[in-house]
Amino acid sequence: MGDHALPGTPPVPLRLRKSARARRISLRISQLDGRVTLTYPQGVPEAEALSFARTKEEWIRQHLLDRPDPAVVQFGQSIPIEGIERRIVPASGRRVLLRGDEVAVPEGAEARRLARFLKELARDRLTGACDEYAEMLGRSYSSLTMRDTRSRWGSCSSAGGLMFSWRLILAPSEILHYVAAHEVAHLVEMNHSAAFWAQVERIFGDYRDQRRWLRDNGAQLHQYRFDTGAS
Repeated sequence: MGDHALPGTPPVPLRLRKSARARRISLRISQLDGRVTLTYPQGVPEAEALSFARTKEEWIRQHLLDRPDPAVVQFGQSIPIEGIERRIVPASGRRVLLRGDEVAVPEGAEARRLARFLKELARDRLTGACDEYAEMLGRSYSSLTMRDTRSRWGSCSSAGGLMFSWRLILAPSEILHYVAAHEVAHLVEMNHSAAFWAQVERIFGDYRDQRRWLRDNGAQLHQYRFDTGAS
């Protein structure tokens, strides 16, 4: 895999990927971080693949412009928690507190404190949801871990280990529950067959609106930066 760029202002970084399985040249722009990947078959010259990317430059740049701008987490800013916009305000005590349309955070490294609180809240909500859905299926999972993944919202290993992006706590509650049901259903069906989706519907109900919401709005959950700001 090589790194190139489309010239211009600003230049657009390109990741080139030669694939023995690819049958044609294709472009993919990550909904999560905006990474542009150019995939091409083994027999196609790199120059031809780059030429293809140049013909798609206008489409690439427009797509990148439509992505949400990064939002630094700091006092006075708002952030969605369980889908509800909350204004970040200083706390009088030592704990992070949810108060209606506010989240109160102790001063000093507030971005990191808020991130830690959100991870704990996500673990609590996801554990409750996964316990409920696993019981409905008569199955059990071996572990539940939280990460800040950028390629997927959750996963289920063959050993029954569940992994979730803690940023799901920013989405409406029904979105978090849908992802929990999706991964728990893999305890029964380790695929995305019709049988798998039947299990999701059995324990969650009609999931189509939630699946569509993630596709259309999921990238926005990654715009919040907890590594900088007034901290």
